[in-house]
Amino acid sequence: MGALCSQERSPEEGPPTGWRGRGWGALVRRALLAALLSGLLLGSFVLSVYVFRGCGPRLCETPRCWDLLAGYLASGNTTVAPCSDFFSFACGKAKGDSSSFQALTEANKGRLRRILEAPGSWPPGSGEEKAFQFYNSCMDTRAIEAAGAGPLRQVIQELGGWQISGNWTPLDFNRTLSLLMSQYDHFPFFRAYLQPHPTPPHRPVIQIDQPEFDIPPKQDQEQQIYAQIVREYLNYLTLLVTLLGGDPVKVENYAFSSISITSRLSQFLRPLEQQQAQGKLFHMVTVEQLQEMAPAIDWLSCLQATFAPMPLNRSQPLVVHDLEYLKNMSQLVEEQMLNNRDLLQSHMILGLVGTLSPALGSQFQEARRRLTQKLQELTEQPPVPARPRWMECVEKTGTFFRPTLAAFFVREAFSPSTQSAAMELFAAIKDAFVTRLRRVPWMDEQTQKQAQDRASRLQVKMGAPEWALKPEQARQEYADIQLGPNFLRSFLSCARSLRARNVRSFLQPSHRSWQVSPWEASAYYSVADHAVVLPAGLLQPPFFHPSFPRAVNFGAAGSIMARELLRVFSPLLLPGGCPSCDSQALQGARLCLERLYAAFPLPGGTFSGTFLESAADVGALAIAQQAYSQRLHGPRGETTLPDLGLRPQQLFFHSYAQVMCQALGSRAALDTHNPPALRVHGPLSNTPAFARHFRCPHGTPLNPSNRCQLW
Repeated sequence: MGALCSQERSPEEGPPTGWRGRGWGALVRRALLAALLSGLLLGSFVLSVYVFRGCGPRLCETPRCWDLLAGYLASGNTTVAPCSDFFSFACGKAKGDSSSFQALTEANKGRLRRILEAPGSWPPGSGEEKAFQFYNSCMDTRAIEAAGAGPLRQVIQELGGWQISGNWTPLDFNRTLSLLMSQYDHFPFFRAYLQPHPTPPHRPVIQIDQPEFDIPPKQDQEQQIYAQIVREYLNYLTLLVTLLGGDPVKVENYAFSSISITSRLSQFLRPLEQQQAQGKLFHMVTVEQLQEMAPAIDWLSCLQATFAPMPLNRSQPLVVHDLEYLKNMSQLVEEQMLNNRDLLQSHMILGLVGTLSPALGSQFQEARRRLTQKLQELTEQPPVPARPRWMECVEKTGTFFRPTLAAFFVREAFSPSTQSAAMELFAAIKDAFVTRLRRVPWMDEQTQKQAQDRASRLQVKMGAPEWALKPEQARQEYADIQLGPNFLRSFLSCARSLRARNVRSFLQPSHRSWQVSPWEASAYYSVADHAVVLPAGLLQPPFFHPSFPRAVNFGAAGSIMARELLRVFSPLLLPGGCPSCDSQALQGARLCLERLYAAFPLPGGTFSGTFLESAADVGALAIAQQAYSQRLHGPRGETTLPDLGLRPQQLFFHSYAQVMCQALGSRAALDTHNPPALRVHGPLSNTPAFARHFRCPHGTPLNPSNRCQLW
């Protein structure tokens, strides 16, 4: 263009020589020049738009992304300033009492329901056929109602009956207890289960723990409240016995005696805090030693029946969590056997009725529901919403036929391409964590190297266990299940088969990692296997999908992965957990984190969660954000969601917050984490990139003056 312009003349110079003879040619040349310039300008504009669009984020317009967008728009409240209250910005219109994890698990169960209710034909005697038959039997409420209390009366007769019904054959106490534990999964005086040993190398061991009572301990309640609790429980037990045809004259006396036994047992319990203060969370004893200390129980015969086919002997080591409770419990049982043997047996059977009530008709279930509601009101706990019948039947079927349902779920919801993408995401998170370890200010060089080595050896188990996806193995494991002639009998046959399978599988190291069903949205760290376990049910929309923008996958699923990874190293943060580390710097970081969280007021106070949980939240966001930023330089173009108005980096933080979405005030009573809003605001306020990408003014709640570095 410079050469073209240099050929033009200024007006003062006059026309060039020979103008008159070449007039038309000059006009044509000028017209062509103007056209050429216009074309160049238009072409440059089109090219710039094309280049801009090609280099900028593309819109993800797959059906999965449109569904994700609809969820984000429904829960968010864009009228709220993101720099002041990002939780409300992302989750301000969230509805329902469930957390995002609970909602995802329920959605996964809905998918299992559609599978179980779809027509199909399966080989006779196969795990698939038995799973479908069991589910249909559970859903057949008409047949369950028609059977009434008859199936349960038959079970009681097999146990020798009880004096309440007037037809009682006293059995040996320990034989009855052994049958209750092994055949009916009922533990009236203590719990016995297989779990990894509390200390390395975490081999499986039988553990004896406190029982679970229907009524809360007396010492935890005011006298007046406890009296009301006893009345409600007395009404419940009286109703159960009446439904079973018990003698009305004897009902109340036996029900009250059962409550008296439960109350005395609960007084023997020691709170966990007291055990921790005494520095004795468990005792290692042999079966023979426990027999001497708590002689009322025939420990070897009861445990042999419960954990068959596991071989046991009197020198078998046990982990006992409250030895004093077991000693006192044994004395109480001996006293009852001498003076009130019939009351003791009635107490055990009444407890069994409560355990089996989910497999009985509506009258038994309604009695249980009403008791639970009354106890929640008296203890000021939030009510638990009633669940539809199909969900209870899906859960029961999933418990008893987990390998079969795992294969169905993974086949439909977790393809090999999805697993490959999720493995790639975890690798990116792990790499970012290893990189950050080099810059942790309170770690000495040796601890950093040890942590890096441990991180490199960390396994990830994803989707579902391999053994659960082998149908031929499932057919063998279900061979002992006999369905019918009524639902209670089917339920008990499945429960016995499950107990035997659990014992066998727990003794196989390759099986021990999986403590949750593949359709649950719950990740965890397996200490025994040094592995992070990520079920297929967690790696689903809205947390993860291969077609989602990377910002969504890193912000949601990536932060969850990072949080579980940090649990491996959380003990380093505890007092004495890292003797060679800079304890002063670590304590300073801890105080800094507490001040950071205290800046966000809460209805019940300020900083309310545990330090380890808060540190994991802050570290998880930092690791996921670093991993995502590193992947932005990769060859793959970035995408974002349409109509949301967020750039990719902003979408990353929005997706992180979506993981915590929950209606305000609906936090579970037993949740040990911080409230969801604090789990969003605490980590975001400690992340400079958030303030930068949302242009937060200095001094706003999410762009404070000081930040902390733990990980």
